[in-house]
Amino acid sequence: MLYTMRYDSLVGELLLAEQDGTLAGLWIRGQKYFPESWQKDMREKPDSKLLNQTKDWLDRYFQGEKPSIRELKLAPAGSAFRQEIWKLLCEIPYGEVTTYGELSRKIAASRGLERMSARAVGGAVSHNPISIIIPCHRVVGTGGSLTGYAGGLDKKIRLLQMEGVNMEEGVKI
Repeated sequence: MLYTMRYDSLVGELLLAEQDGTLAGLWIRGQKYFPESWQKDMREKPDSKLLNQTKDWLDRYFQGEKPSIRELKLAPAGSAFRQEIWKLLCEIPYGEVTTYGELSRKIAASRGLERMSARAVGGAVSHNPISIIIPCHRVVGTGGSLTGYAGGLDKKIRLLQMEGVNMEEGVKI
């Protein structure tokens, strides 16, 4: 069973989801890759301590503060490869960006490989089930090009601008 709560944010309505005392999901309304199979197992829980903690985290984030990801118990469901990518996303500092290529180089190095497909990394980034908190919006294409975002490119731009990322002439890396 997933316990949920809705949150109105600067990028639209968010759905927060808790499972077994951990944050399992944070989706922007209408985003790609929402786990449709979970919908039948969801129930609103306005008194959830964790979901209210998450709302507080988001309030502070949207007010320009830099709350730590470590404040929340996260448990995104995914393969070992996706887990590795999501862990790297958590290391991208607030207000900074990295590229899919850089993430693929880091994964390759950690696995003792010569190289790793940036496309495979992109697939893992796009399937991040805890948007915003696991900051997949901080990943851009080569040379700072703004590429897809499961929540919508307009929302990615808004999040990056809110974090103070220089958006003139593309993202500066």
